[in-house]
Amino acid sequence: MIDPANLLAIVLMAAVTYLTRIGGYILLRNRSLGPRAMAVLEAAPGCVLISVIAPAFVSDRPSDLIALALTVIAATRLPLLATVVIGVGSAALLRHLFA
Repeated sequence: MIDPANLLAIVLMAAVTYLTRIGGYILLRNRSLGPRAMAVLEAAPGCVLISVIAPAFVSDRPSDLIALALTVIAATRLPLLATVVIGVGSAALLRHLFA
């Protein structure tokens, strides 16, 4: 069973990710944006994802560190969705196996 605090954190992070993705387009829909501005808008959700992953860098749990390494390897070779699935799946499986 998932802890209610964890579930709330996941839902809120998903909402923030969605809002950062669509918010810029809604607020600036009638303006013409240059390539740099478009790059910033497209990178914002990735920044939110990094803030979720970053605490694993200071973890002392072997399962988290292995899952982090697998996620980094996946990120260099696969699209974002596949990387997220591999990261979450490997963290869950390794935490179950090492617990």
